[in-house]
Amino acid sequence: MTSPAHIAMFSIAAHGHVNPSLEVIRELVARGHRVTYAIPPLFADKIAETGAEPKLWNTTLPGPDDDPEAWGTTLLDNVEPFLNDAIQALPQLIEAYEGDTPDLVLHDITSYPARVLGHRWGVPVISLSPNLVAWDGYEKEIAGPMWEEPKKTERGRAYYARFHAWLEENGITRHPDDFVGRPDRSLVLIPKALQPHADRVDERVYSFVGACQGDRGAEGDWQRPAGAEKVVLVSLGSSFTKQPDFYRECVRAFADLPGWHLVLQIGRQVDPAELGDVPENVEVRPWVPQLAVLKQADLFVTHAGAGGSQEGLATATPMIAVPQAVDQFGNAEMLQALGVARHVPAGEATAEVLRTAALALVDDPEVARRLKGVRSGMAEEGGTRRAADLIEAELPARR
Repeated sequence: MTSPAHIAMFSIAAHGHVNPSLEVIRELVARGHRVTYAIPPLFADKIAETGAEPKLWNTTLPGPDDDPEAWGTTLLDNVEPFLNDAIQALPQLIEAYEGDTPDLVLHDITSYPARVLGHRWGVPVISLSPNLVAWDGYEKEIAGPMWEEPKKTERGRAYYARFHAWLEENGITRHPDDFVGRPDRSLVLIPKALQPHADRVDERVYSFVGACQGDRGAEGDWQRPAGAEKVVLVSLGSSFTKQPDFYRECVRAFADLPGWHLVLQIGRQVDPAELGDVPENVEVRPWVPQLAVLKQADLFVTHAGAGGSQEGLATATPMIAVPQAVDQFGNAEMLQALGVARHVPAGEATAEVLRTAALALVDDPEVARRLKGVRSGMAEEGGTRRAADLIEAELPARR
């Protein structure tokens, strides 16, 4: 039995980064640990529901209900806000934990201050990765080419100079790329099936525990309509939902298929009126309890975010992957390579293309067989309980 410890978790106010950690936090609390969770106020209630104690700080990052265009379009547009936010967050977090040093730090991959604090406090630090991790050769094959041009610009050089200076101020001599992308210890909260080049990932550092899903009853239920022969869920997650043209194509693709029922999640950036008249077999909502729908669905049209991808795999639901940004393109390729999905680029996602892909997927016994195999492999990865076991194994009293 492990002695109760103070474990501190750090994340940002984004569903795709908070949600994967929640069941791990709930399990650690159930095991008697005191868990604090540093998070902006928007997510305080969600954290409190796990039994953890929210430690609140104010963020400068765009929120989940903000226009995704606030993130900009270039690589530097995407990364600069995280560094800016980290620099202004660190003093807040130092104050929040004054006199309350934890025994171990857990952090989402976006929480740069967590690694700085772990270094200052001299306690173990574990990354919780909600998406793919670096493999042997990642820097040469992916990161290097991606950063080659930005690093030549004045803006790029200024970004790295500022990052270096911030780390050095806090006693850290690692290169920013290494600091961000190469944790000393990491739990990977995706199935190994979604990890590119999994055979080249250092499993002394990275432990794949797979999806840590618990009871989602609090999110609400969903009932398959009587007479629905096929149910298709369309969801682009929580951040990339401002896509009225795409939603109209989905209505065109599925509304007139006999016996089909379309559940269309459109987020809060789109007015349902923008879709025009929709028939009775189309259910338009700003948000749905995704896992509850997927347990009854026959097809999932997804942006292929890490959370949605693994929920599709966990429920053995064939997928059409229409990636919008960042890691979603790689996830879409992985799902297609597994033989359980079709990757349809956003610019090609017409009603005709979507309908053709859907009809090819839903009744294919080979797709069903492969989904069953992936789901079986995921079940053996250990999920929440194994994640908690591995965290406890890193507590100072156990090392």
